[in-house]
Amino acid sequence: MKRKRFKNLILMFVLLTLTIALSGCSGDKAGDDSSTITVGIPQDIEDSLDPHKAVAAGTKEVLFNMYEGLVKPDSKGNLNPAVASEYKVSEDGKTYTFHLREGIKFHDGNPVTARDIKYSIDKCADTSNGEPLVAAYSNIASVNIVDEKTVEIVLKEEDTSFLAYMTTAIIPENNSDADTKPIGTGPYKYVSRSPQENIVMEKFDEYWGEPAHIQKVVFKIIANADTVTMNLKGGSIDMYPRVSASQAAELGDEFTVDEGTMNLVQALYLNNKVAPFDNVKVRQALCYVIDPQAIMKMVSDGAGTEIGSSMFPTFGKYFDDSLKDIYNVDIKKAKELLTEAGYPDGFTFTISVPSNYQPHIDTAQVIAEELKEIGVTAKINLIEWDSWLSDVYADRNYESTVVGVDASSLTARALLDRFVSDAGNNFINFNNTEYDETFQKAILEVDDAKQTEYYKQCERILAENAANVYIQDMPQFVAYNKKFTGYEFYPLYVQDISKMRFADEKEE
Repeated sequence: MKRKRFKNLILMFVLLTLTIALSGCSGDKAGDDSSTITVGIPQDIEDSLDPHKAVAAGTKEVLFNMYEGLVKPDSKGNLNPAVASEYKVSEDGKTYTFHLREGIKFHDGNPVTARDIKYSIDKCADTSNGEPLVAAYSNIASVNIVDEKTVEIVLKEEDTSFLAYMTTAIIPENNSDADTKPIGTGPYKYVSRSPQENIVMEKFDEYWGEPAHIQKVVFKIIANADTVTMNLKGGSIDMYPRVSASQAAELGDEFTVDEGTMNLVQALYLNNKVAPFDNVKVRQALCYVIDPQAIMKMVSDGAGTEIGSSMFPTFGKYFDDSLKDIYNVDIKKAKELLTEAGYPDGFTFTISVPSNYQPHIDTAQVIAEELKEIGVTAKINLIEWDSWLSDVYADRNYESTVVGVDASSLTARALLDRFVSDAGNNFINFNNTEYDETFQKAILEVDDAKQTEYYKQCERILAENAANVYIQDMPQFVAYNKKFTGYEFYPLYVQDISKMRFADEKEE
């Protein structure tokens, strides 16, 4: 009896110890200061942690949680004061005066100063290495410190959309290592980065605005798109912002799946400088055979919005829905154009697709099948994200690619300036004098209606010249464990984790 009782006591001790251990582990995911959310992302930050150098949309959506500009967009698309508490614009529209928010601090505890603001804007406007980091900043005549709390930005010409570019991140003047030691003013501050594994942030307790609800955020790299569902179900990630429709269908009742739009221009992007895509008739032929509706049906059960040029519906007045009808499917016309271009028997080309973006892979596969109807063979080459950034985007060493292009700010210009012939980010090598002239008229026009029309003309030029084969603004399916709530969609490609909370947390 004594031996049996002793065994029972040992068993009770083991169970008690295991319970305490498990409670300790769960503390990493819930509770107060130790609360954590793990968000899956498809790629590591390969370009830079410096917000002024970041190029990839996936990088910028992560950095959104750490950095802020003088103004900041909300989920409704409004530009609200952030680092600046207020601003005013001169009657001639050329001088913007910003007043620094009282008591605002950087993540290292140092106060934000007028010098930091001037430094950040000047850094992005610098032309010593070519064009400025922000194209719109080529219009800046000077950045002047009025006093320790006031900065004015003087433009060469009036620009009615300039305020939208004041979302540029404000960073410390004395941080010489922004590439690896990011310091911002946002609701989360940088903790660490393990290459190809994760980026870790924690709540900034001295944040000037509404504080984040979750103490710690781990952005975990899930480079293999096929493992997303497994990682969600297995609990290694709590949330994945862009699951495919088929992946969403595989998830159980313990997950919430919200549907929105990605605010991206998905297209078969063509290198206009490389044969056969240097021939407009070849590009037009592809537009006549590729069916966006069929792609949306196959890839996302019909969800998504068909587009006909480099603009998506969120941009309201600038979006021209009629452009999607320029190239309704016409196989006969496509074959005629190929014959006129000197390719009566078709040709073979390669579509380079980032291997970590399943929706783009699926889209490329449908495109390849559709092109067989006109004797064109498309070979799909899956490449890692860092290779896509260097080979396709930077070096322009490719024939075609399927990706989604985002807008850096809430302006039509942000989507269209990349197609100006000499633009540094014109990775498709589009070269069209009419486009360049029309775009220049748009950015100089101060009458809103006229400017809108110029931008729409730019979109039509892109469409009629088949700069790319435009497909859709893709649907966005955000999957997250039901123990979390508060997710908000933005009209830009960002993830605002500060709005999320544990579902059992009471809203204030």
